[in-house]
Amino acid sequence: MTIISGRAWITGASSGIGAATAKMLAKNGAKVVLSARRTEQLELLCHEIERTGGQSVIKALDVTDREAVAQIGDELETMGGVDILINNAGLMPLSPMLEGRVDEWERMIDVNIKGLLYAIHAVLPGMAKRKHGHIVNIGSVAGRFAFKGAAVYCGTKFAVRAISDCLRREAIEYGVRVTDIEPGAVATELADSIKHEATKEAVTGQGGFYAPDANILQAEDIASAILYVLSQPDRVNVGELLIRPRIQEL
Repeated sequence: MTIISGRAWITGASSGIGAATAKMLAKNGAKVVLSARRTEQLELLCHEIERTGGQSVIKALDVTDREAVAQIGDELETMGGVDILINNAGLMPLSPMLEGRVDEWERMIDVNIKGLLYAIHAVLPGMAKRKHGHIVNIGSVAGRFAFKGAAVYCGTKFAVRAISDCLRREAIEYGVRVTDIEPGAVATELADSIKHEATKEAVTGQGGFYAPDANILQAEDIASAILYVLSQPDRVNVGELLIRPRIQEL
């Protein structure tokens, strides 16, 4: 068993990659802090982790609430600080640009970019002070390749990639590691946020990457990749890790 010591704060922990990562890190020794808006799911996850001998605590959070993110960061700092941040909260309401779904665009920017930045801001000073820490941002293959119907989503994930690499360079001097995990299609609830019917059908219907029978990645696959990244010797920084299903070309 890999041993992951310290406290890991996971946003978007109520399902999918966040929940799978929380269980895997707790199983391997980390004290996990579970954050998301859906507290009922967090409570179930917390009970599951504790039944298997892990340690977890719930900090309900909407990552778009800047003050709330900062408050949790302050609370965790008084508890000894955050050793690992898993910036996982995100959404993907795809649609063609001509549809002009500005509210969806703004929500993606608020969650996928600003929420990620708020969490970094909440933990980075403490990590820099202790000369120790690891920030893992969950990006996407969409942060490397643009595709129709995903202009704003791709834009947010291109931003995550740029933010991650700039932060990695800056953080060298204070001993903090930064990783951008870039999954392809993963069987999670992410596609549930798509409200444009034609796009949703193309993505989740027969032949789509998120169709029920699609042989795509599982959340546990990404959790395993995160565990690999975190378990490397301190001299190693895995800056980017691109992970696709075998069947995915783009």
